[in-house]
Amino acid sequence: MPVTLNQPTPNTVIARVITVNGSGALRALSGYNYQTVDTVVIFRPGDPLEQTVEVPIIGATEGQNFQLKLREAPWGGLQGQSTASVTASSTTPATEKATGTFREARTFTPTGTLQFELLKDTHKRSPDGGWNRWATSLSHGRTQIANEETGLYVDSSLWPGIEGPVYWGPKGLVLHTQKLATPISYEGQTWNYGASVLDGRNFTDTQIGYGQYEWEAKMPNRRGSWPAFWLISTSGWPPEIDIYEGFGYQSYWDFDRHISHTIHIGENSTRYASRGVVIQSEQAYGLSGYSQDFHKFAVDIQRDYITWFVDGVETYQSVNPFQGFRFYPIMDVAVKTDGAYADGSGDMIIRSFKIYSAP
Repeated sequence: MPVTLNQPTPNTVIARVITVNGSGALRALSGYNYQTVDTVVIFRPGDPLEQTVEVPIIGATEGQNFQLKLREAPWGGLQGQSTASVTASSTTPATEKATGTFREARTFTPTGTLQFELLKDTHKRSPDGGWNRWATSLSHGRTQIANEETGLYVDSSLWPGIEGPVYWGPKGLVLHTQKLATPISYEGQTWNYGASVLDGRNFTDTQIGYGQYEWEAKMPNRRGSWPAFWLISTSGWPPEIDIYEGFGYQSYWDFDRHISHTIHIGENSTRYASRGVVIQSEQAYGLSGYSQDFHKFAVDIQRDYITWFVDGVETYQSVNPFQGFRFYPIMDVAVKTDGAYADGSGDMIIRSFKIYSAP
């Protein structure tokens, strides 16, 4: 069965294709007439526009039918809508397998010069940051009301006695989130949850135009947490490159199997385009367990392409629409819930963070 793109793609397309039993008196049934298929098809920029999915037939009589369905698709795809019917015929030849040269996935290798490494002995932070230290706030403040976040980005130097929210533990640097024991009144609103962020907007050693960022971290798994590694232009938002996001406020999100990569395009504080993907990475790439152990998340920013990696495996690529920009990093765990916020862990632990700059 062919799976076809209608035009060349500027970014990786990951489509999940599944089989669905037929309908009517001549419906074909999984396990009896055909083998169940649940597979992922990956198109990278520059690849041919057609691939084929093979469905083994066990035994079908003339006219029996079943469907293939696009269960998951990239933004703009006909997710859950695009289907193809397969009908048994003794006179129709099978579809030929698509041919063409498809690019193999890249393996992450730093090609730039090591510019920055997160180390306990040299780590510094303050409420607004500085040329040699992280900020514990975002460029626009300590809240993200537009995202409907319910967590206030707290700092123990401003609110003594709160837990964390940033500290060095035995396994690395911890970004700790919490339901506050005592609510905090801030900018006319009461905040019941504490979020955590380290922002490099004033930290010059963390800023590059081209090169690579590589984090090694263990993710939270608490429902309502929203961990992320992302990059913002030093000239203002957007552009934005999201290296990893974990949408723990969404009921479908599986912290151990899902990853997300996105870019936001625009200027003058106006976003006019976004493209990205949510990947069930265990199925697509054999990668999982992000809240169980440490994993490496990396992005390579070159003039032609931006490429994402997890544990050294290429997971996404996009034509680079950002030319001449410099970026600074943000690592954070936001909170977006009004519940107990007590299950699992709300902490991100960073074991390693390195930045490589390229000309």
